[in-house]
Amino acid sequence: MDKFSRLASLKPVRGMPQKFPQLRAPDETDALSRLLGAGIARNHYGEHLAIRNWFATPEFCEPSPVALALLTRGSERRKTDLKVGRCKGIDDPEKWLFLDTETTGLAGGTGTYAFLVGLAWWESGGLQVEQLFLRDFSEEHSLLQELASRIAERPVLVTFNGKTFDWPLLENRFTMTRSIRVPRLAAHLDLLHPARALWKLRLGSVRLMDLERHVLDAEHLGLHRHGDVASALIPQYYFDYLRGGVPDPLADVMKHNQMDLRGLAALFGKINSLLDAQGSLEDQQSLDLFGLSRFLERRGERERAHSVCAKALDAGLPAEFRRRAKRGLALLARRDGDWKKATELWQELAADPRDGVEACEQLAVYYERHAKDFDRAMEFAQLALMKLERQNWSSRDPIAHARRARRQEKLMCRISHLRHRIKKSGGAGGAPLLAKAAAARSCSQ
Repeated sequence: MDKFSRLASLKPVRGMPQKFPQLRAPDETDALSRLLGAGIARNHYGEHLAIRNWFATPEFCEPSPVALALLTRGSERRKTDLKVGRCKGIDDPEKWLFLDTETTGLAGGTGTYAFLVGLAWWESGGLQVEQLFLRDFSEEHSLLQELASRIAERPVLVTFNGKTFDWPLLENRFTMTRSIRVPRLAAHLDLLHPARALWKLRLGSVRLMDLERHVLDAEHLGLHRHGDVASALIPQYYFDYLRGGVPDPLADVMKHNQMDLRGLAALFGKINSLLDAQGSLEDQQSLDLFGLSRFLERRGERERAHSVCAKALDAGLPAEFRRRAKRGLALLARRDGDWKKATELWQELAADPRDGVEACEQLAVYYERHAKDFDRAMEFAQLALMKLERQNWSSRDPIAHARRARRQEKLMCRISHLRHRIKKSGGAGGAPLLAKAAAARSCSQ
């Protein structure tokens, strides 16, 4: 037993972070490494370049438990997010690894290499950035081995469109080595989808560069994109270098990758503050609040979604979105059983001359099933049918026409059903307001 105890004491302690491997300084003739400020990393697979920098901004952001729950809470269709939501290490920012790659092609595929892998993590209150670079494709095994060790230390990946592009590409490269196992992720947070939900209505484009300019405080962060290299040109710059061209454009590629990593970390901080239940929403624009309300609704936070949507309307939501916001509030009120609030909103929407069909349908259902006012229900059912028939229908889509025909048939069935109920209860069987309106039109003609 003593022998086994002594052997067990030689095992490494779990959870101890590995120290950085020492980098060898480049030779005087190594123009690329000296240009990039890189050192030469070596492991049993060979060598690759490594560039290490620490930035004071963006500052460390403590993840909010509420925000993490919303980011990892998916719908039933997104089972991967449900699995991530049960991860135990996702609430520990020391296990997070921000990742962004630069590749030899934007379409992916087995012939696409990740020649630059940018990594970042919180350290000493700021952001530590490490970039792994291939001087030649023969160094890929060495780079991937280093990447695998980094992910083993920090298995929670944070990316921007990484679930669709970066990580599947890297998984493919690991598999093709046939010697380096694909690292196991504890969780994967992709910030593209929440960013799209929160800001697409206002910005249209949710590229990271646009988010830095219009959502994040780029000047405070020191993210100066003036003269930034276009992403579409990056593969060509790398191929030019491999063919013996000057390496100077690669310095701009490194800076571009650094700013993407810093922007990604800052973006999480912004999303974290918006999703946190204790966060202030006073300075937010109306369209951003509306996007936040829709995101909260999809995540099942109906009460918060209702509150934020009301704030969006109070903040002066543009006219083209006010109808959608009121519709969302009406649906939330109906689900919560607040029929008074829902009816008020549906009546406002029913007055819309451009549409109002759905609002009239909802009011017909309410007056029939809850208020038991069959005459009033008949009035709104006939008004919905009238609005539907008056719509200028120019679509050539046969599916849309079939949908419209089904809706029309449904309304006619409802009217017939209501007429039967009114007759059975001894009512008049008509809609007096509509009858008066029709008589007024006939007199004017």
